[in-house]
Amino acid sequence: MRFWDDVGFDLAALVASVFIVACYYLWLRARVRRDPGYSIHAANEIARRLWVLGVMTSEGKDVLAVQTLRNFIMAAVFLASTASLLIMGTLTLSGQSETLAKTWHVLNLHGSPSPELWIAKVLCLLVAFIVAFFAFTMTVRLTNHVLFMINVPRSDAHRDLAPERVAGRLNRAGTYFSIGMRAYFFAVPLVFWLFGPPFLIAATLGVVAALSFLDRSSSSRERVGGEEPKG
Repeated sequence: MRFWDDVGFDLAALVASVFIVACYYLWLRARVRRDPGYSIHAANEIARRLWVLGVMTSEGKDVLAVQTLRNFIMAAVFLASTASLLIMGTLTLSGQSETLAKTWHVLNLHGSPSPELWIAKVLCLLVAFIVAFFAFTMTVRLTNHVLFMINVPRSDAHRDLAPERVAGRLNRAGTYFSIGMRAYFFAVPLVFWLFGPPFLIAATLGVVAALSFLDRSSSSRERVGGEEPKG
């Protein structure tokens, strides 16, 4: 009973938050199965594939390809650098666990002021930022590969450098970019968890509500609004 009294509310809030996120992604997966065009991610993958095919099968688009991929790499580098700074800040925060656990307990509704639990919360936050860092790093790595592949003439290209395969690599980089952004999004509830279990649940509901809007493509929003998608 002592263990439950100390961390019971925090564990219950964590389980509830994970359940909310899992339910959302199960619902999104079922929704995409019924309507593949519902998700913005599917639209982005189609756009990247068509863009690669257009660049590799047309003349005079080399500069456009390099500039576009460079901008994509710069965005990923900026976010990876931000993640590394957040990792260092989180590590610094973990060194003040005993002091901050007591100070922040003023807002820690139904939560435990235990330094050990504080360290566990900070570690969860650290994992989120580490996932973001490696996801954005992999985005840079894969996009750098595509940067060289996309300018290879189609007639001289090896079968592994065919436009469809190059597009697949770019879409994989886009997937890693999305994973990094999701890690940032889900770091928000983990930050609020430091203030108490109710804040964790409330922040999780807020993030899921935001994702339910961000994950929809523009055509699905038009269908929801009762309008015909404009083609």
